[in-house]
Amino acid sequence: MTDRYAIPSVEILHAREKLVLDHFRDEVRQDWDDVLATFPHPHYEIIPTLTVHDGDAEVRGYYHDTRVAFPDQNHEIIALRHSADAVIVEFWLTGTHLGPLGTVPATGSRHRTRMTAYFVFDEHENLASERIYFDTLSMVKQLLGGINLRDPRSWPLAVRVVRGLLRMSGAPDPGLVHTPPADLSR
Repeated sequence: MTDRYAIPSVEILHAREKLVLDHFRDEVRQDWDDVLATFPHPHYEIIPTLTVHDGDAEVRGYYHDTRVAFPDQNHEIIALRHSADAVIVEFWLTGTHLGPLGTVPATGSRHRTRMTAYFVFDEHENLASERIYFDTLSMVKQLLGGINLRDPRSWPLAVRVVRGLLRMSGAPDPGLVHTPPADLSR
């Protein structure tokens, strides 16, 4: 267990930061082998949807699905911070919704959504998880914003988008819901 008060050495912080920045760069380049090489075991937790993508195949599926939906996906880093066991990155995620996102049909709309990602490291300085937080409503508003709701011909698309969003809100991953309280007694 990591001591929450013990910040690692500057050398370790530099190494973590380099790994995270390489990870971001390789995601934009869509070089999935290089991105996955930043983890000994790839693991993503998407908090707004309470979904987990665990292991090489599931994470590759997540990459595939998000890049079909947003082939021009990009990141604009706002800030990068260090903690005892993580690198915390605030960034804008941008992209154009040109393909289906799960059951949500493409709207053709662009989005720019502020996000925070926690790159959590284990006691051996391996990247153990990427945990992503963002406001789903701000993204949905932007994706729906590109649909002209004054034109009745666009109503069927709007209905399909809303239905698709509702279908995406399935059963949450138990590991993200049933969490023990933090032990702050130390």
